[in-house]
Amino acid sequence: MTGGVMDRLSAEAGAAPVVAAAEAEADEEADPPAADREAEVQRSHHWARTGEWDSHAGLPTPQISERRDPYPNRMQMPQGNPLLLSYTLQELLARDTVQVELIPEKKGLFLKHVEYEVSSQRFQSSVYRRYNDFVVFHEMLLHRFPYRMVPALPPKRVLGADREFIESRRRALRRFINLVARHPPFSEDVALRLFLSFSGPDVQNKLKESTQCVGDEFMNCKLAPRAKDFLPADIQTQFAVSRELIRNIYNSFYKLRDRAERIASRAIDNAADLLVFGKELSALGSDTTPLPSWAALNSSTWGSLKQALKGLSVEFALLADKAAQQGKQEENDVVEKLNLFLDLLQSYKDLCERHEKGVLHKHQRALHKYSLMKRQMMSAAVQSREPDSVEQLESRIVEQENAIQTMELRSYFSLYCLHQEMQLVHVYLPLTSHILGAFVNSQIQGHKEMSKVWNDLKPKLNCLFAGPNSSLTLSRSPQDGVSPH
Repeated sequence: MTGGVMDRLSAEAGAAPVVAAAEAEADEEADPPAADREAEVQRSHHWARTGEWDSHAGLPTPQISERRDPYPNRMQMPQGNPLLLSYTLQELLARDTVQVELIPEKKGLFLKHVEYEVSSQRFQSSVYRRYNDFVVFHEMLLHRFPYRMVPALPPKRVLGADREFIESRRRALRRFINLVARHPPFSEDVALRLFLSFSGPDVQNKLKESTQCVGDEFMNCKLAPRAKDFLPADIQTQFAVSRELIRNIYNSFYKLRDRAERIASRAIDNAADLLVFGKELSALGSDTTPLPSWAALNSSTWGSLKQALKGLSVEFALLADKAAQQGKQEENDVVEKLNLFLDLLQSYKDLCERHEKGVLHKHQRALHKYSLMKRQMMSAAVQSREPDSVEQLESRIVEQENAIQTMELRSYFSLYCLHQEMQLVHVYLPLTSHILGAFVNSQIQGHKEMSKVWNDLKPKLNCLFAGPNSSLTLSRSPQDGVSPH
């Protein structure tokens, strides 16, 4: 049903689709008087030309196209077609880098709460924020920019928040605020500046006050009434194809992220195993159990072996440290960047759902309500009801026409924003090469450093069993792996 409504809107111009849709749904009723129909057409044409209602026709005049921008210094659209964006990944990343770090826990009356130090390079600021501050900021973004990609927040966990959960949420909050700080419309909004730089008390009320008298982006964008003029003719097809593409990309990157997590986790587990391995060798070398009398002839061999084994723990501790460094580096440079891109893709998927379940659904309801009113109007005309009730019904129809016109404009503006957000997703696609480069470099550097430690360890193994009068060395054999030479 959604596609049918938007296709119908795309095929007709101005307010004419509203009248045509209502008449099609009420095709069993008689047509309204010719004079009324002509007046509706004239008002529709006036709206299509000027973007506002004809006040001489006795209709309310929504000043959408004349509303002043409350932020005159905000980012200007590029010259030419404002629908097309010309950003590069480097330009977006250079907008800001925000760090989110944990600060020591503070005890409340009943529960501990976690605070974060949020530092912005752009604003040269450092402020303290709690999770609930992020929640209010997120709500303000959805209110101001309902047709943009607003990243989701990590879930809130009241009880049983262990260190692993707190660290995972910190990383997710850092990804959220960096995506917001680098998003072109968000980065110029007063709410972002307040969240990143306001150090006074009660930042939540400050954020709410900043949006009390300000409408959403549709009400403040001068191009909103003309969004349809900039959209391609096949916008519905492009929207469907883009949505399917993002779904496929998301599924693939989700699997890549899972494998990268497993690789990094294996490196950290390998580090723990190497450390335990070295400690066991050291424990074996430190054993003080006396030798039995029948082994006294080999006491010098056992003593030399213990001394050598005790020294090997140093190399294995170094190997464990190198493996742990590689795992941590891949968590930060590979897994986190994959999670960042997944958060971006998920925000586009969420935006598509808001488009269909929000503005389009409301538009359909408005059309349905309009058709019902038209039927009531026709029935009242046939039954010759009292003039007052007929006038009230006419007034309601006029109000509903106004609402439908606004919803039609919002539908096109929503598609306009979706088109731009899809372009931003493509701007982030080169991040894939950065991620792969970080993964390859981590593997090369990690194996190189560990290889050096293994090579330094090998000479110590060659003389491990060599006593004062022995020249035993180790080499591989096809049969059992080692053979004396």
